[in-house]
Amino acid sequence: MDITNADISSLQDEMDKGRLNAADLTIAYLKRIQQYDQSGPEINSVAELNPDAVSMAEALDRERAISGSRGPLHGIPVLLKDNISTGDKMHTTAGAVALSDNFARKDAPLVKQLRKAGAVILGKTNLSEFARYTASEFPDGYSSRCGQVKNPYDSSFPVSGSSSGSAVAAAGSFCSAAVGTETAGSITFPAIFNGICGLKPTVGLISRSGIIPICGQDTAGPMAATVTDCAILLGGMVTGPDTDDPATGCTEHLTHRDYRKFLKKDSLQGLRIGVNRVWSEKDSFPRDSTDIFEEELSLLQKEGAELVDCDIPFTGLQSGILGQATMLYEFKSALNYYLTRYATGQCRSLADIVFYNEQHANKALRYGQDLLLLAQNQTTGRLVEGAYWSQKLRAVEEGRHAIDDCMSRHKLDVITSPCYSNLPAITGYPSMVVPMGLSQSGIPTGISFYASAFQEGQVLRAAYGYEQVSKRRIPPAFDR
Repeated sequence: MDITNADISSLQDEMDKGRLNAADLTIAYLKRIQQYDQSGPEINSVAELNPDAVSMAEALDRERAISGSRGPLHGIPVLLKDNISTGDKMHTTAGAVALSDNFARKDAPLVKQLRKAGAVILGKTNLSEFARYTASEFPDGYSSRCGQVKNPYDSSFPVSGSSSGSAVAAAGSFCSAAVGTETAGSITFPAIFNGICGLKPTVGLISRSGIIPICGQDTAGPMAATVTDCAILLGGMVTGPDTDDPATGCTEHLTHRDYRKFLKKDSLQGLRIGVNRVWSEKDSFPRDSTDIFEEELSLLQKEGAELVDCDIPFTGLQSGILGQATMLYEFKSALNYYLTRYATGQCRSLADIVFYNEQHANKALRYGQDLLLLAQNQTTGRLVEGAYWSQKLRAVEEGRHAIDDCMSRHKLDVITSPCYSNLPAITGYPSMVVPMGLSQSGIPTGISFYASAFQEGQVLRAAYGYEQVSKRRIPPAFDR
């Protein structure tokens, strides 16, 4: 079958009817990766392939024949961002040459869940090295280990955000869905610029253990061609309480194993949506994004949604203070903790990585490492700095107040913005983007939906409703 237009549900239907099996599907993706990612246009979104992927798929085919399917992810090939640990024959490097010899000691909890759900771990995706926390002037989608990821719509377009490899792989149909991670925009930004859907969940919905970190507000999330596929993958990633991640505590009653239940016909009917036109990083997006957004609002109203103006003032905390307080101070302690728990390579601390980079500057330091040096030399790694706490707490409190107060005051189900808002990232709240089509310049653009903590269901409901009436997905250049 044509895997370029196949969603997860249709693939499962074909496998249930015996017209497709997981092994053949896995091989089809591997061939497509070789055709377009590693040769041809050389998109360079895939960092490493799992040598056992076909064997895994064959085993899952035998299981299906004997005892039936485990669920919607049974036999579905998934790519993981290369900062997510897998205890197998693949490396986990965060794109860094310094970690190119690192095999993780064990699976991250989210990977265990995906394997349990029957997903085929196809490989790892390229990314911005250390989730773009290496140097101030560092291009999105570049890593010293694998080079530059390219936008599948046009190689001159930006790929944006550190999960660019996962976004491009999903856009290019190199997998059924991909997993990315986000600190502040690393799922949503590349999803927008590469014409796919991306969901950043509430921090604590999915365990952060086993993911090479920047800071405590990191979270993994699904990236796929459709909202439904994101909902399916999210259900397979939910970990529940994890003793190694305090954010997951007391979350059992807040999570769902199947988020498709929120995707219903006429889901926009009666939905109360706040419209926030004050958003950050305006210059990052095509200038006509706001014009497209205003046109798309009429679609929401036409389908029965009630729109309420609720501009949330942009305080500036989302970028400057957030970067100083959260990323700078937490990076050193978070990375060192990960390396002691999961790493097996020669670098077991941030200091080791800095030293390795200095010794291999030609390969490792094409764009420098000033952020790594700041974290290593100007922070204690013990989080005792007064500057850290005063800025961190102020940013989080103002961010939470902005969303929660807006939701409560206007009795909203969800908030929407053109492209992206940084507020959900600061607060650890869920946000999702859906393609709005192409801008005049040809760059994909998207619409954002977000809400308060653990309201993934409402966010998915709004995103799905919009997707059903907009139908804005456009294939990448090499599939037209």
